[in-house]
Formats: sequence, C-alpha cells, structure tokens
Amino acid sequence: MKINSHNEWDTLREVIVGKAERRINLGFSSPTPLSDEALQQLETCARAVYPESMIDEVNEDLEGLCAVLKEFGAKVLRPNGDDLGKIFSTPNWCATGDDSYNMRDLHLVVGNTVIESPTQEKHRYYEAAGLSNIWYEYFEEGFRWIAAPKPKLIGEYMINFEENGNRHQKLAESEIIFEAANVVRMGKDLLYLVSRSGNRLGAKWLQSVVGDEYRVHPTEGVYRSSHIDSTFVCLRPGLVLLNGERVTTENCDKIFDKWEKIYFNDIATTPPETLAFHENVRKKAHRKLMNVNIQTDLDHLASDWIGMNVLSLDQNTVIVDQRQTALIKVFESHRLTPIPIRFRHSHLMRGALHCCTLDTVRDSELVSYID
Repeated sequence: MKINSHNEWDTLREVIVGKAERRINLGFSSPTPLSDEALQQLETCARAVYPESMIDEVNEDLEGLCAVLKEFGAKVLRPNGDDLGKIFSTPNWCATGDDSYNMRDLHLVVGNTVIESPTQEKHRYYEAAGLSNIWYEYFEEGFRWIAAPKPKLIGEYMINFEENGNRHQKLAESEIIFEAANVVRMGKDLLYLVSRSGNRLGAKWLQSVVGDEYRVHPTEGVYRSSHIDSTFVCLRPGLVLLNGERVTTENCDKIFDKWEKIYFNDIATTPPETLAFHENVRKKAHRKLMNVNIQTDLDHLASDWIGMNVLSLDQNTVIVDQRQTALIKVFESHRLTPIPIRFRHSHLMRGALHCCTLDTVRDSELVSYID
C-alpha cells in the first residue's frame, strides 16, 4: 500500500513498531574521540543500565503489541538497528546511537510524505538509517521522502536557565531543530510544540515544506520539555485528551476551541522499582561517564505522564498500558474500546505505545477538523 496518514485516529492499516537492541554501548556524545579506557567504561555501564533481562522484557512486550496490531488486521513492519551501536563522528564531535525503539520521535508522516526531523540529540543523529529498508520498500509505490537539514549542534544550541529555583533547558533559534514527536496531526492542521525538542525555526521550516495544504500551529507555554503526545492526545474528530497537570482552560490551544476536552489527572505513577533502578544504577552510570567527558541522557527518566501515550487503532479503539486503570475508565465513559496490554519499561525506554510506533497507512483523507 502507499504511505497515507493524515491524523492519529482513522483506521490503522500499516505501522512500524520499534525494537530494543541488545547493546554493547550506550548512546553518548563526546567532543573528542574516546580513549580505550573510556570505551571500556562505556561498555561496562551499558551492561548495567540495560541488563539482558530487561531488554528481553521490553521485546516481549513489543511482541505483545505486534500481536494485537496483527489481530486487528494491520501490517507490522520492524526497523533494522544493527548499526546503531557503532561510533560515528562529525567534524565537531563523536557519538554512537542506542536503539531503534522510539520510531515516532524522528519521523513525521504527513499524508504521502515522510519527513525526517533534525534532532537536538547527538547520539540520535543517524538513527533514521534504521528505517531505510522500509522506506525503500514504500518507494516502489512512490512517496515524498524528505530529510531536514542536519544541525551542527555546536556552541550554545541548548540554553540553560533557571525559573522558580528549577533548572531548565531550551533550544536556541540559530539552527532548524525539532523532533517529529513534537507534532500532533489533525488533517490539514499540525499542532507543533515549541519546547526543548523543537524551536520556532523548526516550525517555520516545517510549514515551508508541507506547503499551503497544511497549517502548522506552534503552541508554547504548555510543556517546556520534550514531545507532545503525553500532553495532547487526539482520540477522534472533536475529542481530545489533555494532560490536566499541564493544560488548563487558560493555556489550552485555540485549535481545540470547538472540541470536547477531557482534562485527565489520575495517571498511574512510575513504579517504585523503576525509580529505584534509575536512582541507584542509571544516575550513577551517568555521573561515572561524565567524569571521563562522555555525555549521556541516563539522568533522564520519562515522567509519570508517559502513561497517556496511547495508540488509536480507529476512532473507537485505543491500545493503552494496562496499569492505567483510571484512563481505561475514562475511555469507556466516552464510548471508546480500550485494549489494555502489558508495557513494563516505558519510563526507562522513554517511550510508550505512541512513541514506539509510527503509523504509515491509515484510512484517512486530507480534511480540516477545526474549521
């Protein structure tokens, strides 16, 4: 089938589901090539931070997701992440990738166009290569395949600042930088989150690429960190699930003025064993590697709100983490059929059901849902 996906809710026909590779290295970046000692420390930390038992469970849960998708009738495609653990360099720094798990983060499907986004994360610089085999299969039928200009990621492209005693980061406006997961698709309208993973220049470039058929709507002041799909979740035309901790009646984007809004607050919190592993293993590895000038993102854990990260099979059916019992009840109360599945390590993998999938074909048409 030809690539065709205009929104987040019409009937799903084809989808890419990520993988969790068995790692010999962690995703990292460094301003200079690594010494043999630093490489050894990197490999040792990788075995501790991503033990085989955990990777086995991640892949087991991904296979469970694939089974649900296939039972629904959707074709499932998988990436090839064999080369992601290899060290690469640019003229300014070196790095290595980590996995091909979060498929949606760097690829935006807009109708019959696939846009590879210019990430702010150095270790993800070449992650898109893991999907080349899939895109070439689709290319036989024909589609627009676009890659954004790759940023240099040097100097102060990421700005640190403090607000109310808390340390935050934001992107400078010197280069085009954004991740595809900063966008939620609503037919002719694309809601774009200006945040740590998407700057205004990125929104401007995206509008120039999608042309007059689409309208890119930048939104700010709702969530300053990364990605939009744990803040705004469009379930069907006229119905949106909103993160009640971030979105209020005052800051909710006007794009949803005519929509029914579900302000959701009762999220299941991060499991205690996950928090303990993050504190006692991941953060220690992060500090150890920082001492040898290796930068990782191991100090970051997905928030509780990753539980809002769901995948719609059609306008009436949604796949959800089985731990989110309150959310399941909300879906049922709005005449949606939830399919609960086990997804144990979404916080550690920093991605759940919407993050680790990329819908390439839906039964959707290019129309406006806000006019």
